[in-house]
Amino acid sequence: MTRKNGITKYAVWGVLIASFVGFGAFGTVNFTGTTDRIGTAGDIPIKGTDYARALDSEMRQLSQQSGQAVTLEQARQMGLTQQVLARVVSNAALDNEALQIGLSVGDAQVASSLQDIDAFSGPDGSFNRDAYAFALSNAGLNEGAFEDSLRADAARSILQGAILAGTTLPDTYIDTLLGYAGETRSLTWATLGRDALTIGIPEPTEAQLKDWYDANIDRFTLPETHAITYAWITPSMIIDSVEITEDVLRATYEERRAEFNMPERRLVERLVYGNEAEAQAAAERIASGAASFEDEVETRGLQIEDTDLGDQDAEQLGEAADAVFSAQTGEVVGPAPSPFGPALYRVNGVFPAQETSFEEARDALRDGVAMDEARKAIDAQSQALDDELAGGATLEELAADTDMQLGQIDWTDSSSDGPAQYSAFNTAAAQAVEGDYPAIERLGDGGLFALRVDAINPPAPAPYDDVADEVRQLWDAEKAAEALTAQAEVKAEAIAGGASFEDEGLSTQTSSGLRRDSQPDGLAASVIAALFEMQPGETRALPANDGAVVIRLDEVTPVDMQDAQVQMLSQILRQQAGNSVAQDLFSAFNADVQQRAGVNVDQAAVNAVLTNIR
Repeated sequence: MTRKNGITKYAVWGVLIASFVGFGAFGTVNFTGTTDRIGTAGDIPIKGTDYARALDSEMRQLSQQSGQAVTLEQARQMGLTQQVLARVVSNAALDNEALQIGLSVGDAQVASSLQDIDAFSGPDGSFNRDAYAFALSNAGLNEGAFEDSLRADAARSILQGAILAGTTLPDTYIDTLLGYAGETRSLTWATLGRDALTIGIPEPTEAQLKDWYDANIDRFTLPETHAITYAWITPSMIIDSVEITEDVLRATYEERRAEFNMPERRLVERLVYGNEAEAQAAAERIASGAASFEDEVETRGLQIEDTDLGDQDAEQLGEAADAVFSAQTGEVVGPAPSPFGPALYRVNGVFPAQETSFEEARDALRDGVAMDEARKAIDAQSQALDDELAGGATLEELAADTDMQLGQIDWTDSSSDGPAQYSAFNTAAAQAVEGDYPAIERLGDGGLFALRVDAINPPAPAPYDDVADEVRQLWDAEKAAEALTAQAEVKAEAIAGGASFEDEGLSTQTSSGLRRDSQPDGLAASVIAALFEMQPGETRALPANDGAVVIRLDEVTPVDMQDAQVQMLSQILRQQAGNSVAQDLFSAFNADVQQRAGVNVDQAAVNAVLTNIR
């Protein structure tokens, strides 16, 4: 919230000084022969240099985050130029308000602020007068102007803090939110499926189906579709053509011998103690049944995951190997040595030694080596393929002259066939437009592709004839659901009148502890929403999927305000709600300050500043 409101602290000037010193490395501003004023807020001028430096600082941060330089045009497109201008205008208006009410800070506060800025420190870490003068000189600032800026910044911070500090909300507001979110409900419910239907569904006419199609046209509207021609190649396409010699396979086997020949291992958990006595006492508690291994883990303030060693062989276990390898699955042994002290070990699994000969591993080795070689072969072709496209070759010619395969796809954002199973292809397909020149791009498995957009078709309804069968099925399902809901309503009325679910021939289920955001199996979100509108004992019939459901609210359980998790949530809500109100208050105050000050911005001067940034 601090950054969003333009609130600055004294230490921020340390960052700004660093930005000023390096200003020429990113962009430069030249106001020679022009005024530095781009507007006014009351009696306070809005300076072009302030705007340029603030914008430069934001662009630098974005460049560091993205790993590539952000251009001014990109900053415009992101709305950054306007956001920074709004912040500079807001600061000027607040400065004017501080001036009008006589709010300022003394020299002692300014001096203290200077001493807090690392850029002005000497070798011993304390404020250094020469470092101060040197930093300001490099930034093109004079001491008087900089100290005036510090003084204004401090006054602005006091003004903003007076609005933002201490904003709290009444307990009733927080309790209401907690009650809404934490209340739970229990219900009894039963579903009526298609087999419970006691009446037949009338046969629709063609006119009825077409009317239903028109009334539900959004369900048959096709998304934006990109007609794409592509050429692609993946390692799996050429793996069968890759020749691997016996010598290569044997050399690979030797390199990976440890993978195919593994010693006997144990799946182990280890709990380390500070000394032998503590470990022995824990072992005795576990042996007597007074505590479990999990209890001992919890007693030491750990999670069971903290003790997991995975699978270990005798060499890895060292001096504890004999004890561990003599234990049965589930047994706790020890104390036994560990690199960190005496420990208890629990054995969770036994893995026998694994020995795989070259002959047994040969097929698996060949597949892996062939896939690697296929990737290398494809990678070696990538530059030549890209050069051919750059030289004017079409995708059709590329596929005819190389191992790449040609294809077409009517691509949408839900496509998943062929190359659309790869995220790289989908990203390229979404961004490409008609007229773009194809270029070679990489797939995640080492493959390559290039695509051409032949046409982009906007969202449009599928013709009725193409979806007639689907229309018929959906119409039939809707009518069945309506009939089942009508049957369910009769049963719900009977249950509300004193009958039981069983009297109505319904097989029931119960669910308890349901919150507003619960998603129990078999109950739609609309049913949960209805449940929280009901009173205890109330019964309703509701449509559900292709059938209906009868629900009865059995119990409402208010939130337990004494529960530790609820109290923690209360603190979080209190802070978030207070911050939100503070944000709203500051926004209103800021708007009022600007209106009373009278803000004037010279757009031509702003454009001149942007023109001089490069």
